[in-house]
Amino acid sequence: MTRRIRGISGPTVSVEFSGLKLYERLYVGHAMLTGEVVRLDRDRAVVQVYEDTKGLGIDEPVNIVGMPLTVRLGPGLLAGMFDGLQRPLKRLREDMGPFIIRGKQMYALDHMKRWRFSPLKRKGDDVRTGDILGYVEEGAFKHLITCNCDGRIVWITDGEFSLGEPIGKLEDGKEIFGCHEWPVRMSRPYKRKFPPSEPLVTGQRCIDFLFPIARGGTVILPGGFGTGKTILEQAIAKSADVDIVVYVGCGERGNEMADLIDEFATLSDPWTGRGLMERTILVVNTSNMPVAAREASIYTAATMAEYYRDMGYHVLLLADSLSRWAEALREISSSLEEMPGEEGYPTYLASRLSGFFERAGVVETLSGRIGSLSMVLSVSPPGGDFTEPVTQACLRAAGAFLMLDTSLAHRRHFPAINYFQSYSLYEKDIVRHFNEQISSEWAGLMQRCRELLQAEERLREVAEIIGVEGLQDADMILMKVAEMIRIEFLCQNAYAEDAFSPPEKTVSKIREVVEFYDSSISRLREGVSRNQ
Repeated sequence: MTRRIRGISGPTVSVEFSGLKLYERLYVGHAMLTGEVVRLDRDRAVVQVYEDTKGLGIDEPVNIVGMPLTVRLGPGLLAGMFDGLQRPLKRLREDMGPFIIRGKQMYALDHMKRWRFSPLKRKGDDVRTGDILGYVEEGAFKHLITCNCDGRIVWITDGEFSLGEPIGKLEDGKEIFGCHEWPVRMSRPYKRKFPPSEPLVTGQRCIDFLFPIARGGTVILPGGFGTGKTILEQAIAKSADVDIVVYVGCGERGNEMADLIDEFATLSDPWTGRGLMERTILVVNTSNMPVAAREASIYTAATMAEYYRDMGYHVLLLADSLSRWAEALREISSSLEEMPGEEGYPTYLASRLSGFFERAGVVETLSGRIGSLSMVLSVSPPGGDFTEPVTQACLRAAGAFLMLDTSLAHRRHFPAINYFQSYSLYEKDIVRHFNEQISSEWAGLMQRCRELLQAEERLREVAEIIGVEGLQDADMILMKVAEMIRIEFLCQNAYAEDAFSPPEKTVSKIREVVEFYDSSISRLREGVSRNQ
């Protein structure tokens, strides 16, 4: 079905209303630009175009796709690099060079590649939605193929196939394919959701020891310019104890994403020793790409992450940053002439963010497996103001808050996590797990570490008045040990061997520091000078 353009205002286009539905996908103009219906009025529909509308004219045709904005899910996503609309950037470059041509459409998955399918169901088996039909080998992973409808299998293949060919057929005539499409703004279904209770080991001592996070949990990393948000997220992506990593560069600088891509291509997964990119999906929507596609990029990434979660894998989604996503949302809302809320953001900002956070969690999938989707999301508050709307909206929904401190960053203390202002709501369950699985001293050492840091903070004020030399010997020892904790334990160089610290190394390192403090105080009580 074809409609006509009736008005153009920047990235928003007005078209004839008849037959359109909200969030329906369209191809706009002779250039076939991808768009989405975002508002319906009495006599017109307002379409948000996800590409540059330069050169678009009145009365050009608008073609209806008949479905909302979707992503294609199937074998071949791993090690892939896509834009916010899931167009494969590597194949686009091979096809058209370094610059993306407007209106260029390309399947996210390679339909020419052949995969070896190993069936787990047979002819005559009854299947339901979510049942596992078989699998293909995708690198080191078994990529499970599930059924999208109920019925009885008439035939199912056992051999090679391409994504354009059916792998089976049901009694009612429906064909089964190895890939399918899913609306990006709709969460994928599951049987039930569990509270997060197992640790997500990041390899960052400050996080794993002081503010532990859980698989299936949500974490925000707010910080001003230069506090190391991007570097910390990339370090977590390299070292996190998960099966699959989905990394979204949402409005980031192009050179930062280029460095990330180059680095990931050469690194190995510290848990398996295999190439890091083999378990990674990159969604790249840099600051020079269309702003509307930036708003869709985190939903594109979340849908692909949920797809692998449904196979029973532990998936980590990292987005850098939510602030630039919210700015895109504000720009779109402004172009639609919606009523602005605080600082110009749309009034539904908090509900949109909460809805996105809800897609994380530990779930029992339709096939009965247990999978998890964890989220680590950075926020870039303007001027480091944590009272701004995006940070506050995230605080209401996130399970852990890791505040990146500008003063720590200026002192070259990285990761610059403020160990007094940050918190984790998962701490109780995760510390219990570490106490049972890693070391029975974990909880006690964590408490001692915090007490030493807090005592040092109180002594700082005294030392500023009377000078460091005026402190008692016991206080001087405490100041020295707290400095050791900050510099030797909490600091980690993201580009050195110490960038990854497993829990066993973490607890051993802090134990040495605490034992040094206890022995020093004991010797002091025996009359030995602190200088001896």
